[in-house]
Amino acid sequence: MRDIILEQVERLLADRSGVALLRRVEAGEWPAELWGEVVALGLPLALVTEEAGGVGLSWGDAAAVWQVLGRFGAPVPLAEAMLANAMLSAAGLEAPEDFVSLGTRAVPFGRFAVQVVTEEGAGRLALRERASHVAGANIAREPRDAVTPGATVGRGSLPNAWGARPTRLGLALLRAALMSGAARHALALAVDWANTRVQFGRAIGKFQAIQQSLAVVAGDVAALDVAVATAARAVDARGLDAAAFEIGCAKVIAGETAASVAARVHQVFAAIGITEDHELHHATRRLWAWRDEAGSEVSWAAEIGRAALARGGADLWPDITARDAETDIAARPAQGV
Repeated sequence: MRDIILEQVERLLADRSGVALLRRVEAGEWPAELWGEVVALGLPLALVTEEAGGVGLSWGDAAAVWQVLGRFGAPVPLAEAMLANAMLSAAGLEAPEDFVSLGTRAVPFGRFAVQVVTEEGAGRLALRERASHVAGANIAREPRDAVTPGATVGRGSLPNAWGARPTRLGLALLRAALMSGAARHALALAVDWANTRVQFGRAIGKFQAIQQSLAVVAGDVAALDVAVATAARAVDARGLDAAAFEIGCAKVIAGETAASVAARVHQVFAAIGITEDHELHHATRRLWAWRDEAGSEVSWAAEIGRAALARGGADLWPDITARDAETDIAARPAQGV
């Protein structure tokens, strides 16, 4: 199922997305045609169970889809819609057919949402109409709007496995996965450029300094891929709340990777990489923007540190070495963030 879905998403984005669409989205346009095809494929309901009318993907499958979206610059808020609809379904609420956003501050594409999902504390959700919005944008020029909710459409409670802060945890995993895809795309662009750009009679990729720099980028990207996969596997095994440690680690690694990858690939490209005409900045600006969304690496590292201090020094090494996504730790003292 994962292979089928990933093939559909990659083919769709390769055919319908691209730099031209990213520029129109950054100018404030709603990608109506692409969104219509996304809906036709049932992708906004991909994380909803089959019994509830969805596709029934695992979190690991969803993270893989989000990585593909990240490679293409996430020109449509599919990742956020998947998370919002999964939360609604888990709370016993029916997801609307139109785009529903998540939260009220810096909401991706919030101006285009018909309804909005908000948290009311202790795992309770409300689905409300979007009354109004104030348009905004992040440094990647993606729509990030302040949304004012209106009339309540429905309320529900999430299962305990979702925990008390499902939006923060879900979005942190989502952003880390998107950043993984964007970083891999930046690496691919840099490798291609190094193999084709000729200086002093040979491709710049033949110079040892360029090779070493790209090797560092490749290592960072691979580490982030593993961190995202590990976090998603932990959610599948234990639930969102119990996977907070792995999610936090993935977001920390994503933030550090964003800084390293963006700096090095721009060094490889030199001046052309920062020009408006080149596509590289669409990946690196998103890395910089997504780095701070759903908690920066500094905030997540602080939470992980506080949890480690609360557990005590004697438990630090066992917590790290004994933790496994497939292990049931529900009966053990809290080890997560």
